[in-house]
Amino acid sequence: MKFFNQFLIILLAFATFTIAQGTGKIAGTVTSEKGPMVGVNVYLENTTIGAATDANGMYFIDRVPAGVYTLIASSVGYKTVKIKITVKENETVKQDIKMVEDPLLLDAVVVVGTPGGIGIRKKDASFAINTIDATQINRLSPSSTASLLDAIPGVWSESSGGVAGANIFVRGLPSSGDAPFVTIAINGGPTYGVETLSFFEQSSIFRIDETVALTEVTRGGPNAVFSNAEPGMTVNFNLRKGGEKTEGRLKYETSDYYLQRFGGYMSGKIAKNFYYMVGGYVKTSPGIRNTQFNSENGRQLTVQLTKLFKRGALNVFTRLTNDYGQWVLPMALNTGNDLGTFSPLGNATRFRTLQINAQGDSATFDFANGRGWKGSISGLNANFDLGGGWTISDVLTYTTGDANTFGFVPNGNPIRVSDLGLATVKTRSGKVLKGTDYVQNYGHWVVLKNIQSITNDLSINKIWKNHNITFGVYQARWAAKDFWTLGNHIPVENVANGDILDGIPADSIAAHGGGDPWNYGLNSAGDARVFAGYLADSWKVMPALRVDIGARYEWIDLEYTLDHGSLPDGIIDKTVSRSGKDYAFTAAVNYDISPVLGTFARFSDSYQFPHFDMLREGKYSIDNNGNIEANDFKQYELGLKYDSQLFSLFATGFLNQVYVFDGDVGAKREAALLNTRTIGIELDGVVSVQNFMLRAIATYQKGEITEADVAPEVVGNSIWRQPDWQFRIAPSYKLVLGKLNATIYGAIRSVGKRWDSRDNVFQLDGYTKIDAGVIVSTPGNISFQVYIDNLNNSEGLTEGDPRDPMAANGRPIFGRSIRFSVIHDF
Repeated sequence: MKFFNQFLIILLAFATFTIAQGTGKIAGTVTSEKGPMVGVNVYLENTTIGAATDANGMYFIDRVPAGVYTLIASSVGYKTVKIKITVKENETVKQDIKMVEDPLLLDAVVVVGTPGGIGIRKKDASFAINTIDATQINRLSPSSTASLLDAIPGVWSESSGGVAGANIFVRGLPSSGDAPFVTIAINGGPTYGVETLSFFEQSSIFRIDETVALTEVTRGGPNAVFSNAEPGMTVNFNLRKGGEKTEGRLKYETSDYYLQRFGGYMSGKIAKNFYYMVGGYVKTSPGIRNTQFNSENGRQLTVQLTKLFKRGALNVFTRLTNDYGQWVLPMALNTGNDLGTFSPLGNATRFRTLQINAQGDSATFDFANGRGWKGSISGLNANFDLGGGWTISDVLTYTTGDANTFGFVPNGNPIRVSDLGLATVKTRSGKVLKGTDYVQNYGHWVVLKNIQSITNDLSINKIWKNHNITFGVYQARWAAKDFWTLGNHIPVENVANGDILDGIPADSIAAHGGGDPWNYGLNSAGDARVFAGYLADSWKVMPALRVDIGARYEWIDLEYTLDHGSLPDGIIDKTVSRSGKDYAFTAAVNYDISPVLGTFARFSDSYQFPHFDMLREGKYSIDNNGNIEANDFKQYELGLKYDSQLFSLFATGFLNQVYVFDGDVGAKREAALLNTRTIGIELDGVVSVQNFMLRAIATYQKGEITEADVAPEVVGNSIWRQPDWQFRIAPSYKLVLGKLNATIYGAIRSVGKRWDSRDNVFQLDGYTKIDAGVIVSTPGNISFQVYIDNLNNSEGLTEGDPRDPMAANGRPIFGRSIRFSVIHDF
């Protein structure tokens, strides 16, 4: 590590040393149909020489070595402009630029899926990539990071678990929960070393706010080779950066469920070539599913500094978060409760004193804390032009904090009071229940999870003739320390904020058709280390044809220590020390059929090593040398890209064949290793006619289990918990009302049926959800927004009971809610 740091410092120091001779200047104004454009990036292709436009839309680039260049102007939401220019010594080239809107963001420069984050235009990408800018995020008004992914094809996001209780699925890759094939990144750096652990997935430690400028989402493709070698999906959030002009946003938001949220950002100039951005939010709310107390609370602060040099840039950020919300779980269906607002948790069940070890010690826990994140994520991005076609880049991310879970979890079926055969059944508060009332076993689950992670991706890039060659080194270390106490079942009245039954044990409910009580606890610690090298080449065979190839080799070391049982007893039950190594390969061909039409084809052979939970379950394979073997992923992709003034489309067909682990804590089914196969197509398109725009995404996929190491009867079953089809259609219309500008928008999202489990016991019905909103802007840069989520009050289910498929429980989406915002941009 010491050598690595010294190496980086030397290279960065060398990168800043340049000799200015034989130079000229470039100047001009950038405009759109709305007038001068502020903050447009104007730069020379294949260099780090450039500038941003000022408050008048003007740009000025100094000290440009004499020569012939391609001048590029890019801004999120507008089509990229390229102009050939010739710079002469001691002269100034005057070049004005006119830009037009880009509704599908095909001209946006994306860094995800590129070696070392060097960037590529979305329309030039030989992989499936979707982008969501700040304007779209504002319209979507996502209640969580996972709910933003409803706007991405190929993704099924069960965001009905709350602000941090999601399950996210990608392209039919099989999973029973969390998000084992999803990496969340900030400015190109992964937020944690592995995608998921039990009771943790990466979206739970990221909160969307006004500091996010652009979201990039890629599935499959070259990510199998670069960065952390994600075979599934990478979601990269690019933070806003400061510029020459001081600007910002203040936003106040409230709702019909008493939300109070205040947030915003400010950015600007500190000194010459030195910029800042700072922003965040504070919020509190009882939630749509009212728990009788404010169950959603949070605050966040993000600071980002950017320093520009003659031949490069250095960017650092830190994000401090303390945010949590109720962990919403499956609930009893058809028992008379409002599925859109029901919460079993309330004042009567908020606190619980639990035994925490076999020695008899106990602790009192507050279940108002739900699931959340209290910690920090910090990062560094460095990019320097070394001259002669050489560029060096580094992306560093450090994460530390607590990702705890406090859940009130249903256990088995609800039963009627009359089934108990008792003369009187009452709650601890003295309420006497009727024979037709329902009662159910619930468990107080506590998961205390302290995590740490540091990742670093260092790459050197060389432009040589028609080749763009990159060599990179990726290193990561991550750790997790856990304490669990699960089970802890008690019987409660099955109504909103129900009370505990008086004098009736959970065993009695179980004896008459409810769930059997059980307990499980652990103390564990895991540490992992990864070192990988990768090599990539983007070869422009001819102007219209490009070949992209990449290869990676990775070494991993895993250490895991476990004390578990019904309660931890201080005796170590398992220690595991494993090492492994594997390689990945990807190759693609990208062909521009015409200026508006392009296509690509790609093959990727990649891997995913086991994580700590697999070591605990013993579900992993070792080779003859004792090395741990990775799960295997083979993916084929075929894409089509079309872009015109009226209509744009990005379509991707895919086929994946994978070997993966399937297991879930507390599940009745046995953990298993499976082979699966899925074929599908993703569509993302937009039609734009004057003031009207229609955007649509759609996914169709068909997957099945082809092999299983246990339960061979599941072979031939469909991939579970993911619909075969889903689509979202989102129209919008702009209109002028005197001095006011208004945008009316909405969305219809429809999903098909899904199997509840790998056993394909029963199917959840499909559903349709409608959203609507309006934004009115005034001449004083003040906007008013009304957003109605689930306008039709759909009771669609996102899942059944993943731990007991035979129980009559399910998790519905949130009921209708209305949010109102006041926004001031300056």
